[in-house]
Amino acid sequence: MDSTPANRRLWNRISSAYQREHDPQIGAAPRLWGMYSTPDAHLHAVGDVTGRRVLELGCGAGQWSRALAAEGATVVGLDLSEAQLAAAGRAMGAARYPLVQGAAEQLPFAADSFDLVFCDFGGLSWAPPRLAVPQAARVLRRGGRLVFNVASPWFEACYDEPADRVTTTLQQDYFGLNTIAEGDGATSFQLTYGDWVRVLRGAGLIIDDLIEPRPDPTTPNGYNRTDPPDWAHHWPAELLWTTHKP
Repeated sequence: MDSTPANRRLWNRISSAYQREHDPQIGAAPRLWGMYSTPDAHLHAVGDVTGRRVLELGCGAGQWSRALAAEGATVVGLDLSEAQLAAAGRAMGAARYPLVQGAAEQLPFAADSFDLVFCDFGGLSWAPPRLAVPQAARVLRRGGRLVFNVASPWFEACYDEPADRVTTTLQQDYFGLNTIAEGDGATSFQLTYGDWVRVLRGAGLIIDDLIEPRPDPTTPNGYNRTDPPDWAHHWPAELLWTTHKP
């Protein structure tokens, strides 16, 4: 069942509240990854983007895209939600770049168009990866890179829905995550480690690294409650995949 219309409605509805709550954190400095705002300078996932053509899948208000455009990349920001794109347009400033409304599972770009496709809890969390990853691979040039950050399946499997927090107890079937109901018919997506490997390899991509960011015990999670608070210091909360197209 196509989740695109419901996901678009959800993000149009929550965009303003989401940006009010999270932009002070994710917009505070350039290149911050994930729930713990881990600097890319510590993880070295993106690399030098000067002169590169870059596509962000699920750009939101453009915090990442703005930073990379300011560094000399030719950036295109894609998002499903017109409300999120409007927020990106308002915040664009001097580092201007094109904004495109579209879905990660059906990219409106020609093959071999980009040197880097990336997302941080964007298109590869809110579109079926089995459809979106081949699309990302299609629009990459030879030698181009797909870099993306998603929630760890263990983080999802330990989410206690009634308590609205992540715990140390397995709550859900690891092999049955696949689709996650987000309310109002919206859906996010999750794969096991093995399925991620198979999807990436099936799209013709070479896996270069799997980074599991480990925040300092005192670093807060800006999005979820965890019990204990330093959960992600002990177990992987996120998967940051770096791949390339041979």
